[in-house]
Amino acid sequence: MRYAEAGYYLEVDLATGNIERVATDPKLMELHLGGLGTSVKVHWDRVPPETKAFDPENLLVFSTGLLNGTPVFSANRTVVSFISPQSGTLAYPMMGGFFAAELKYSGYDKIIFKNKSPDWVYLYVSNNKVELRDASHLQGRGAVETQELIRKELNDPKAQVAAIGLAGENRVFTASIEQSRSSASRLGGGAIMGDKKIKAVAVRGTGDVFLAHPEAFMREMQGVTDYIKYRWENPIKDVMTILSGIGSPQEMLHTDEKWHTENFAWGNARTRRRDFWTEEIDESWSKSQHGAVKRLISCYNCPTHCGALISHKDTPRYMAKCFGKLTYAMAAYVDDLDFSWKILQRATEYGVDSFSTPQILAFAVELYEAGILTDKDFKGCPSDKEGRFFWLLDRVARREGIGDILADGVYFAARKIGNGAEAFDHNTIKKHEQLPIKLGTLDPLYFLMYSTNEKISITQMEGQWPQSAFPTMEQRQEFVRDWPQIPDEKFKQIVLDWELRGEKSIPYFPTPDMCSEIVDWMEMMHNIDDAVGMCCGMSSFCLKPPYHIHNYPKIISAATGMDLDEAGLKQIANRSRNLHRAYNNRLGIRRVDEKPPEDHWKKRFPELEEELLSTYYTYKGWNNDGIPTREKLEELDLGYVADDLEKRGILKNGQN
Repeated sequence: MRYAEAGYYLEVDLATGNIERVATDPKLMELHLGGLGTSVKVHWDRVPPETKAFDPENLLVFSTGLLNGTPVFSANRTVVSFISPQSGTLAYPMMGGFFAAELKYSGYDKIIFKNKSPDWVYLYVSNNKVELRDASHLQGRGAVETQELIRKELNDPKAQVAAIGLAGENRVFTASIEQSRSSASRLGGGAIMGDKKIKAVAVRGTGDVFLAHPEAFMREMQGVTDYIKYRWENPIKDVMTILSGIGSPQEMLHTDEKWHTENFAWGNARTRRRDFWTEEIDESWSKSQHGAVKRLISCYNCPTHCGALISHKDTPRYMAKCFGKLTYAMAAYVDDLDFSWKILQRATEYGVDSFSTPQILAFAVELYEAGILTDKDFKGCPSDKEGRFFWLLDRVARREGIGDILADGVYFAARKIGNGAEAFDHNTIKKHEQLPIKLGTLDPLYFLMYSTNEKISITQMEGQWPQSAFPTMEQRQEFVRDWPQIPDEKFKQIVLDWELRGEKSIPYFPTPDMCSEIVDWMEMMHNIDDAVGMCCGMSSFCLKPPYHIHNYPKIISAATGMDLDEAGLKQIANRSRNLHRAYNNRLGIRRVDEKPPEDHWKKRFPELEEELLSTYYTYKGWNNDGIPTREKLEELDLGYVADDLEKRGILKNGQN
C-alpha cells in the first residue's frame, strides 16, 4: 500500500488521444517527496533543453503535493510546471482551491500532458473514468464562465475545473490558469494550455488517501492546531497588519492599504505616492471593499480566509485574493477602488496574471505619453485612465493591434517596438515582470532572493525572515523571544544585531555569509512547501508559521511511513533545488542573468553585489557561474546530472 501519495500518474497524449494510468516508483518519494520535487525530475528525464515553450515536446504537468488530500491544514496547492514562453525556464506557478485534493482522491498524483491536440478539448477525471471531451463549444468563453458550463455539463457542482480564457487561447505570455478560488498565474501556463488546445481540466474524486501512522500523525496535527489558535490570539507585534497573523496576506479582510499604496510604485513601477493615504481615501476604499466583498472564503482544509467572493454593483461574481485588488488601480493611477473590482473581474475571465498584466498596460501608456507609441497604435482608445486600461486589456487578451505585441510581455514588446522602448523595460528579471517596488538602499537579502531563485517572483521567495530591521532593541528582543521555527539559534543574534542605521544596517549587514545562510533557509522552506503542496502562507511566506523544519519531518514521516529526520528533509529539499537549478542551467541560465532591475534600489553597490553572488554560490556548492559542481551533485545523489552537464559542456572537469 502507498501512503500519502496515490502512486499513479495520468499520462495524456493529446496528439493521439491515448490516456494511460502509470504506476510510479516509490523511490521517487524518498528522493524528491512529490509536487514540485517529482515534477522537476519528470521534466529533467523527459524534456530535452532544446525544447521551446510552444514545441509539442514541452510537457504540461498538473501535480498534487505529497500531503494534499490528507488532514494537514492548508496542504491544498496544485503545482503546474512547463517551460515558460516568457522566461524560457522551467516555471511552476501554483494554485489553491480544491483541485489537488480532488485529483488525489481520484487516484492520481499528477496529470502529464504531452504533444498537442488537433481540436479544442477538456479533460474529465473522475476516479477510474478519464475522458478527453470536445470543447469546441467552449472556445471564446471566459475562464470563470467555462468552469460553470463544465460543471453543468457534468451535472456535478463539486467538480473542480481549471480553465483558460481568451488570453490562454491566444497564447498571451501572461495568461493564467483560473480555478475556483485560485489561479496558477505566473509565467504563462495558460498560454501553454492554449497552445495544446486544452480549454480546461475537470476533476472529481471519491477515493481514499491512506496514512502510515494515523495516531502519530494526528498528534502532530494537534500541535499544529494549538499553535494556529495561539497565533490567532497573539499576532506578531511591530510588523504591518497583513504580516502579523498567519495565512496569505489578508488583503480581502483588511482595508488599511496605507503601507502598500505609499510604498509600492504606481504606474509602470514609477512613482511612490507617499502622501496618498488620506482619511478620505481610507473612508472611500473601506466602503468600496465592504460593499464588494460578499464573504471571505478558504481553500481546501484551511482555517484561514484569504480569498473573497466579489460582487460589485453590476459586475458578475468572481473570486479575488491578495494583491490583485491594488495592481490595476495603482498601475493606472486610478484613485477609486471601484475600478479595481470591475477590471479585475474582466481580467479573471480573460485569464491573465494580475501582477504582470497591469504593468504591461502601464508600460504601453508610458510609451504613448513618450511618443514612442502613436495615435495610430491607440486608435479608438478612450482618453480617461479607466477606459484606457480596459481598452488595452481587451487588446492584449485578444492579441489585436498593439495588443498583439504587448501580449508577449514588457521585455519582448520593448524590443519589438524599439525606438527607445527598451529603456522603459525597467522592472523585469529574466524577462518576467516583478512587483512594482522601487526602494532606497540595496538590501543584500532581497538582492539574493530576487536574483537567484528559480521562481522569479519575490512573493514566492521571501518569508520567515523580517522584511527590515526593528527600530529598537526592545522590539528585536520581543521578536526573537518566541521563535521556535528557526533552523539555528544563531539567527536570533543576527536579528538582535541588525539595525536600521549604522554599521550593522543594510547594505553591509547582514554580511554576505549571513545572507547566504538566511536565503538558503528561505529557499529550503519554499521547496519543502512546493513538494508537499503546502500554501506558503502557512509556512515559508509567513513569519513564525505553524509548519517549519522541526515539525515537518515528523508530519511527513507519520503520513508516509518514511523515517525522516531534519537532516534527511534538508537533503531532499537541497536535492530538488539543485536538480531544478541544473535544469535551468541546461536552458541557459548563468550568472549574467542573476540581477534585479538597475533602478530597483536608488543606491547600488556593484562590488558588494558581486561579492554577495559569489559568496552565495560558494555556500550552495555552485561554481562562479551559478552551476552546481560535480562534488555538490554527487553529494546529493545527482551524479547523473553532473554527467549530463559535462557531456553538454556546461560543466568542465566538474567545475566551470
